[in-house]
Amino acid sequence: MSDDEQSPVTDGVPASDAAGPRHPLTLAVDIGGTGLKASVLSADGAMAADRVKVPTTYPMPPEKLVSTLTKLAAPLPTAERASVGFPGMVRDGLVLSAPHFSTKHGPGSAVDDDLFDQWSHFDLASALTTAFGIPTKVANDADIQGAAVVTGTGLELAITLGTGFGTGLFYDGALMPHLEIAHQPFRKGETYNDQLGEATRKDIGDERWNKRVRKAITNLRALMFFDHLYIGGGNSRRVTRDHLDDDVTIVDNSAGILGGIKLWEADHVGVNRPTP
Repeated sequence: MSDDEQSPVTDGVPASDAAGPRHPLTLAVDIGGTGLKASVLSADGAMAADRVKVPTTYPMPPEKLVSTLTKLAAPLPTAERASVGFPGMVRDGLVLSAPHFSTKHGPGSAVDDDLFDQWSHFDLASALTTAFGIPTKVANDADIQGAAVVTGTGLELAITLGTGFGTGLFYDGALMPHLEIAHQPFRKGETYNDQLGEATRKDIGDERWNKRVRKAITNLRALMFFDHLYIGGGNSRRVTRDHLDDDVTIVDNSAGILGGIKLWEADHVGVNRPTP
């Protein structure tokens, strides 16, 4: 094992106490800018094993990510299929953008042109299907978090607040084409990602950061007229609930894992569609 790879550890998210998991079992993987997490879910969405995690290390070319995820999943029960959430633009299993993993030293550092080229149109779904030895679907991580929590009624938007900013849009429960709103202008010449990411939160403090979160919600409401908004991600716990409207709900970050099973329950736009 190399110096920057670590053995997977459980993170206190317990498996189900049920007598036995229902098949098919789904390996659910959540790829984050600071951590990689995985568990196995039973057919009813319950965890069949404690969640395991390792830190995300940089630089992170595609082959290293695939290798790291394979080692992460090795201690878990054997699954029949896999779902993977990735922090970037993914379409039909291909990575179209990898903002974190195209950098030299991780989020906030300079872009590495060679890594950028390696990640451009990398077929992550096929690579992980081969590495895991089971059919694998890959979608944007915010899309998967949203899949775990939406009710299937009207236009529902999920946003994730963590290393960066993510969005997933659903209509009557169906996942819509992913939009990289994170990299669109937000305020003062900076993007949503710039203004709401973890580095900025640490720099300006939670009070000012929360004001920006509310401003972002106002913008997204005017843009989409959503029926309900869900706030997830590692920093969702830092959002001040008192200032949220009734159509906004804060959800647990474990949705990044639990949403994996939803990708196999229905056809979703842009998620590993079969070739005609």
